[in-house]
Amino acid sequence: MAEYIDNVRKYAPNASEAAVASIVKYCGIALRNKDSSLVSGSDPTELATVRDGFAAKKLGLGADAADAAIAKVVAKMKAEKQKSRVTFYYLLAEESGTLGKLA
Repeated sequence: MAEYIDNVRKYAPNASEAAVASIVKYCGIALRNKDSSLVSGSDPTELATVRDGFAAKKLGLGADAADAAIAKVVAKMKAEKQKSRVTFYYLLAEESGTLGKLA
């Protein structure tokens, strides 16, 4: 858990541990596999999966709102070659104003 919160706090210094824990629980076993623990910001299929999965199901975002927030997160994390899924999801919730749905 500490590794996730530390990574999230590179972008959101006051990140909620409860929200990060909620994301880790949501992702579950997927975080054990290196490939599925990362988000590819340049793969449209991957970003559609984020939009249709986490953004829609967990955050309740419509496609347009999700796409706009995802684009902002990709831009924010552009220097990060390997984007942590937990950090990406946290920033997506923060960007879309839906952090309260996680804690």
